[in-house]
Amino acid sequence: MTDVSSSQLATTIDALRRALGDDAVRTGDTIGEHSTTDWTRHEPTRPAALLLPRSTEEVARALSICYDAHQPVVPQGGMTGLAGGAIPRAGDIALALDRLAGIEELDTAAATLTVRAGTTLQAAQDAAAAAGFELALDLGARGSCQIGGNLATNAGGNRVIQSGTARDQVLGLEVVLANGAVLSSLGKMVKNNTGYDLKHWFIGSEGTLGVITRAVLRLHPQRASRHTALVALDGYDAAVALLRRLSQRFGNDIGAFEIMWPDFYDLGVSWTASARSPFADVHPLYALIEHAGFDADDGGERFGTALADALEHGVIRDAAIAQSVADARALWAIRECTAEFPARLDPINFDVSLPIGEIGSFVDRCRAALDRRWLGNRTYFFGHIGDSNLHLTVDGRSVPGVAHDDVYAFVYEMLAPLHGSVSAEHGIGLLKRAYLPFSRSPEELAAMVAIKRALDPHGILNPGKVL
Repeated sequence: MTDVSSSQLATTIDALRRALGDDAVRTGDTIGEHSTTDWTRHEPTRPAALLLPRSTEEVARALSICYDAHQPVVPQGGMTGLAGGAIPRAGDIALALDRLAGIEELDTAAATLTVRAGTTLQAAQDAAAAAGFELALDLGARGSCQIGGNLATNAGGNRVIQSGTARDQVLGLEVVLANGAVLSSLGKMVKNNTGYDLKHWFIGSEGTLGVITRAVLRLHPQRASRHTALVALDGYDAAVALLRRLSQRFGNDIGAFEIMWPDFYDLGVSWTASARSPFADVHPLYALIEHAGFDADDGGERFGTALADALEHGVIRDAAIAQSVADARALWAIRECTAEFPARLDPINFDVSLPIGEIGSFVDRCRAALDRRWLGNRTYFFGHIGDSNLHLTVDGRSVPGVAHDDVYAFVYEMLAPLHGSVSAEHGIGLLKRAYLPFSRSPEELAAMVAIKRALDPHGILNPGKVL
C-alpha cells in the first residue's frame, strides 16, 4: 500500500461528498468517539473521515473511489470487538454500516432471514422470534453488535455447542470488493455445490477482503422450553464428565454449557445487582447450563432428574435450577458481567481454544505462571468448554507498569506448544496479529497473503489487521 498525501486525501474526501452527499461524509469533530475505538479501549484514533452509506450501491461507489485513490478504508460495525479489528488510523477513512440496516425478507418456507449488514443481532433475533423461528447466534453484545461484524469475525457466542458459529448460520452473502465490484451470492439453498463457496472467504476475514453488505441467515425451529441451572463442581474433570453425561442424555438439547472459575464467578456475583450466589459454600468451579427443547409441555422435570442423578453419583456438588424467567436472567447476568469489563477493568483479554481435555490443566499452569511472574495479578477465567473455548482476562490495573503486549506474549507462548488457537471467536484484528504464527503454519499464512493480494491488490481494506 502506498502512502496517501494530505492533498490526495482531501481530493478523495471531496469526491466521496459528491458521490454520497454531505450528510454521509463526516470529518473532524462531527466524527463521534464511537468510531475511534472498540471495546478493547485501545488508544482512540479519529479517522480522516467517516462514511455512512445507505445502500450497497453507495458502499460500492465509495470503495471504487477509494480504490482508485489507493485510500485505506476501515469497515466498522457495532464497535463491540475485542481484537482491535475496526480501529482506524489517523489517515484512514472509516466506513460504518449503521444506516445500512433492516430486515429485508423472512422466508418461512426456506426458513431464512435476509438482513442488511448494519442490523443489530438483537433486531435479527426479534424478527426471527416474531415469525416463530430462532436465530441461533447469540452474544452478550446482542443489542449493539451488528450482523456484518458478527460474520466478518465469525462470532461464536453462548450457543455454539448447539448450533455452531456465525459461519454455520449463513446461506448467502453479498459483499462489495475493494474495487467496488459487488459480489452477490444471496442464495437460500442448503445444497449448492457449484465450485468455490466464496462466502467463506469473507466470513472471518475481518473486512480485509471485502465489505459484507447483506446476508441470508438460516433459521431454526423455535425451541419451546428453556431450563437454566447453575451447578457447583469439584473441578474441571467433573465439568467435562457432566457435559458428556448431559449430552448423552439430551443430545443437541443442551444449548449452553458455560464454566466459571471462582475468581470470575465471585466478580460476576458482586457486580450484578439482580444476582446472588445460591450456594452457601465456595466451590472450585461453576457451570451455567441451559437445556432447550422443542416440547412445550416440558416443565423441566427431565432436566431436574438428570441433575439429581448427577448429584447422587457425585458428579456435581450442588445445583440451583431457575424457577422463572427472572431467575434465569439473574443467573445469566453473572456470566454476562463481561460487558462491564471495559468500563470497570483495564482488560487484557484472551480468547483461546485448545483441546477440551487440556483446558483444565492449562488454566492451572497459566494461573501459576502468572502468579510467579506478576504476583498480585487479578485474572479471571471462564469459557464455553463444549466448543473448546477458554477466556481469561487480566486486569491491567493489577500489573501496574506492565505493557499489555508483554502479558499477551507471556500467555500465548504457553499456548503455542498445545497447538491451540490464539483466537477462538474474537478474531485477530490488530492486537493478535503478531501471534497468528502460533496458530497458523507458514504455508497457511502464505495462502492467506495470496488471497489478500488477489482480492485487494492495493491493500486498502482494513490495512494492518489480521496480516
